[in-house]
Amino acid sequence: MKASALRIATYNLQKCVGLDLRRRPDRSLRVINALAADIVVLQEVDKRLPPRPAALPHDMIEEDGWSILPFGAPGGSLGWHGNAMLVRGEAQVLETAHIELPGLEPRGAIRADLNTTIGPLRVIGVHLGLVRRYRLLQLGTICRALRQLPEMPTVFAGDFNEWGKGMALDAAIKRVTFLPMHASFPAPRPVASLDRIALSPELTATAMGVHSHQPAHIASDHLPVWADLTRSTEKDPRP
Repeated sequence: MKASALRIATYNLQKCVGLDLRRRPDRSLRVINALAADIVVLQEVDKRLPPRPAALPHDMIEEDGWSILPFGAPGGSLGWHGNAMLVRGEAQVLETAHIELPGLEPRGAIRADLNTTIGPLRVIGVHLGLVRRYRLLQLGTICRALRQLPEMPTVFAGDFNEWGKGMALDAAIKRVTFLPMHASFPAPRPVASLDRIALSPELTATAMGVHSHQPAHIASDHLPVWADLTRSTEKDPRP
């Protein structure tokens, strides 16, 4: 990949339990590595019961050259509310933060401000609720938190749990545009675009896709999605 481009991916690991009901973190990591991404946003990375230890072991990740961003809690978890982020290559961490989200289910988002090959980049990792009303409340909470920060080119990535065409998501986040991702769920025969990536106007996707190569079709009930990003050359026409 050229130095002026960056690949970001998002993947719901389903706690590394595949459709064959086997917990295979090595298989999940094979899928992650096959994405050839610079940044990977993950969901359901930890086991369910406290202290929620990592389903994907730290040492396996680091042995494959990934850096784990510091979102985990004491007790060995990899992420926060199951959300985690991995980076490799030239990406440098400037700041990380948690964002508490409302809803019936325990939910949270993660934020990482990075220096990357395409310049400063803010990445928001999400796993939104199952009920649309709460999904929209959660997106509103994230947007309010971001308004308190200096502006930065921003990517939203994660499992948005939105079964429709995404119009409600577009309306909920005014300054980003969702990419037209192909269906990623359920993995054996995808019909829904639950896993999505959205970009602020400073960014352009030059390519995007769903990774369906083996063993992704069985490693989780979700397929990972990815996008290659560059900085936009055109001025944002929106006010």
